[in-house]
Order: sequence, then C-alpha cells, then structure tokens
Amino acid sequence: MAVDPALLDWMLDSDPALRWQVQRDIAGEPPEVWEATRARIATEGFGARLLTLQEPDGQWAGGAYFPQDFDFDGPEAAEDAGQPWTATTWSLNALRDWGLDAAALTGTAELLAANSRWEYENLPYWGGEVDCCINAFTLANGVWLGADVAGVARWFLDHQMADGGWNCEWVAGSRRSSFHSTINALKGLLYYEAAIGGSSELHAARRVGEEYLLKRQLLYSRSTGEFVGPWVARFVYPFRWFYSALNAADYFRAAALHDGGGPDPRLAAAIEAVRSGREADGTWLQERRHPGRVWFEVDAAPGEPSKWLTFHGTRVLEWWDSAVPSSAQWGD
Repeated sequence: MAVDPALLDWMLDSDPALRWQVQRDIAGEPPEVWEATRARIATEGFGARLLTLQEPDGQWAGGAYFPQDFDFDGPEAAEDAGQPWTATTWSLNALRDWGLDAAALTGTAELLAANSRWEYENLPYWGGEVDCCINAFTLANGVWLGADVAGVARWFLDHQMADGGWNCEWVAGSRRSSFHSTINALKGLLYYEAAIGGSSELHAARRVGEEYLLKRQLLYSRSTGEFVGPWVARFVYPFRWFYSALNAADYFRAAALHDGGGPDPRLAAAIEAVRSGREADGTWLQERRHPGRVWFEVDAAPGEPSKWLTFHGTRVLEWWDSAVPSSAQWGD
C-alpha cells in the first residue's frame, strides 16, 4: 500500500515522539535519520514537557496509579468519569511508548523503589499488585528502566485463566478472560521478552494468550458471535488500557515481527475493521477522548483527523497488505 506523499508529510509534521516512528516504519528512512529524531524526545515536545513534571521523589502527581489528591469517593471516581491519567504509571507508559531513551530517566527506578507505593494495600511499586493491566504496565516499565520485575513476570504465569487470557477482575471472582486485560498482559509480556529474552514458560503463556484473542478473531464473543463490545471498532489515541481492533492488530504486528512469522489469517476480520475506519483521504478520525485528567493533550480532538491513529492504522495495513495477497483478504 503506497502512502500518499501529502499524507506522509502530514504525519511527519508532528512531535518527535511520533515523527521518528513515521520515519522508521512508514517512510523507511535510514536509522541515522529516525534515531536522530528519537533522541530529541528528551529535549523537545511532549517528552520534554512530561519529563519536567516528574517530581524529586521520582513520581508524577504524587502517586503510583492515581494522583496523590485523587478522591476515591468524589466526583472524579464516578462511574462515567473515567480516571486521571497523570500519575506515575501513566506518565511512564507514555514516555516508553513514545520511545524515550531510558537514560533520560536514570535513577528513576531506584527512586520509585524507595518512594512509590501502590494505592492497593500500599504494596511496593516494582512488586506490582493484583490488577493484570497495572502489572503489565509495571512489567514493561520496569524492564525498560532496569528494575527487577522478574516476580511480576512470574505473576502472569500464576494468573492466566483456563480459557487462555487474563482478567483484572479475577480478585472479584471472575473466571473468564477479558479482551482489555488480555491485550495489556500480552503487550507487557512481549515488551519484557523483547527486552531480555524472557523464558520458554513466558513465551508459551504469551502464545496461549494470543490464541484466546485469535479464536475470537480479535472482535467477537464466542457465545453470541457478535462484537464483544462497541469499543472493539472505536479508535482512540492514546490507547490507555482500552481494547480496540487497532490496538490489538498493532500488537499482533509487533509480535509477528518479534517471532519471525507472518500475519495469522484469523486477523482478517479485525484488519478489515481497521480498514473500514479509514477516511477517503487516508486518515483515521479520533472518535472520542477517554475521560479523565491529563497533563496535556497529545492528539486531535474528537471528530478530527488523528496523526497517531493514522500512523498506527497505516502501519498495520501496510504490514498486512504486504504479506497477504489481495485474493486471500477478500476470500476469493
């Protein structure tokens, strides 16, 4: 799939956190070009701005997953209020996803070990807690920053469900996996494996978790055959902890490249859901914003073309279309 030069220029006219990825994965620029852009994340734009908000104790907003001033009984905790996205874990997630060199956060792992505790039972930061998504973020952020998170990695082996996935509600007695929890667990496990090699057990657990989603074509409930929820075809950046066909397809692209394989044919329906979200001009629109406090906005307003979504959507379709013949895509 050739990318329109005007569309490519539009994506390139962006913050270094996005531009270097467009240069590498869409424009095919040589490493010396995109690596130079990537190095600017620490000193320009979103990355530099977020780094200035880190506090002397290593945290952001004074908390591990929620800001220090978060009122768990107040209006910000209402069912439809979303959640704040400013605390330490969310800030680290953003910086890591944007590609910041961990050297810019030298000493942060040690500061968090000394100063940050989970809001759940005051547990130490790098030990994780009981939520699958939180532990997945901790696993990826820990290995990125050089913390010892081997115990968090083993946690996923002990908490994988019989159907192959994970569910953050296991503490409340759930025995069925969740699309949201599973995609976050998979992303954390893949990041950990790519960083240090993981283990045969963790690799096997990741592949079983992938099967949970693939058996459902990344979209459907096995009991009803319908979309598992309206959110599967709703595209929003940042992804946060929310599942979508685009978020999942982007993961499976990364996993296939890491494992040295091609696209699984069971991705076809999800790929077409992604493709159907593309506008005539090649862009994807920001469909909403996940409600909740943010440090600053990093993407388009709802209803506007999103450079981040357009990058992820274009990258996924280029990967798929280059590997899967058009006749196979349409079932001829």
